[in-house]
Amino acid sequence: MILLDSDHVTVLRMPTSGRRARLVERLALAIGEEVAIPIIAAEETMRGWLAAIARERLPRRQVFAYRELSTMFAFFARFLIVPFDEAAADTLDTLGGVRIGMSDRKIACIAIANDALLLTANRRDFEQVPSLRFENWLD
Repeated sequence: MILLDSDHVTVLRMPTSGRRARLVERLALAIGEEVAIPIIAAEETMRGWLAAIARERLPRRQVFAYRELSTMFAFFARFLIVPFDEAAADTLDTLGGVRIGMSDRKIACIAIANDALLLTANRRDFEQVPSLRFENWLD
């Protein structure tokens, strides 16, 4: 299984990006691997659009953010969304000395609990997590 961190999800959602084209090509070469999204990455994306909606008081100025929120749901529907389950929570309990944000800790634990490769550009934080396999396919 290959899990996409939020940065890779963002690039995949950019239809005209050269980085997207390269990432899609590379994912196509991962034959036999399921490409999935950890629920935390979905949550982060959703929170961003909900915050954009909340910032705008005029309904007409909320239209764009609502449209993007709707597009986000359609995008995520194409993927398996991997839950933060009991196995991931148990793994989180073992990460006492890791000093990264809670969302990143949860994403790492989802990857470890599912023996998945995490695709992320956030090397600095994720290299602190023992036994986490990760790569950056945006380089």
